[in-house]
Amino acid sequence: MIRRVVVTLGLIALGAAGLGLATGFAQAHTATPQAASATTHITVAASEFKFVFSKRSIPAAGTVIFTVVNKGKISHDFKIAGKKTKTLSPGQSTTLTVKFTKKGHYAYLCTIPGHAAAGMKGTFSVAVKAVTPPPPPPTTTTTPPPTTTTTSTVPVGNGNTTVTVNMVEYAFQLSLSTFPSGKVTFVINNKGNEVHNFAILGNKAGAQIAPGTSETWTVSLPAGTYNYQCDVPFHASFGMVGQFTVTP
Repeated sequence: MIRRVVVTLGLIALGAAGLGLATGFAQAHTATPQAASATTHITVAASEFKFVFSKRSIPAAGTVIFTVVNKGKISHDFKIAGKKTKTLSPGQSTTLTVKFTKKGHYAYLCTIPGHAAAGMKGTFSVAVKAVTPPPPPPTTTTTPPPTTTTTSTVPVGNGNTTVTVNMVEYAFQLSLSTFPSGKVTFVINNKGNEVHNFAILGNKAGAQIAPGTSETWTVSLPAGTYNYQCDVPFHASFGMVGQFTVTP
């Protein structure tokens, strides 16, 4: 009877030891996926017209938290692997979390019109050799349309007019397109999602202002036809131009 009890206890001990080995084996093999899904933090600085990464690649598939900072003077955004940040005004920053499950090269770009073509694009590498980004294309200068404004010989009238100018992507909305000569106060509101400005060619260029902000300034205008545009790169070519008339 005593011998049978001893044998039984021995079998129980061997079973417990086997269970411990199996548990250790399972834990050892579940550690690998955890290591492969490690999180990497990468800073992306956006400016005119390029992205600068703190790292251009990661050694294995995993999650990347991109901290995107707009260090430029106009609006930018950042898109990669089907995910995109909001539009960032100068000085703003945000984070974008992307989970990369496969190795390869992933294209990124700024989606604001004209910016990718100007150099804000490239590839981010996962578990493959990083690609050296090409140099940005040369910057082209857009010649503004001619203006018929004359300020030296035409007298200024006695009018006192206020004109509201709303700016959106990519258009101006003026409350008046014709008004009398004299002092004209422009109340300029950025109703869009990007930086814009209002510039009267040959007369005055307003400041480039962030979304949701406004500025007001007054100019004395003689009779004539005036052209205006947004000076932010590419915005005029996308439609942010116009003309108003000042009557005698």
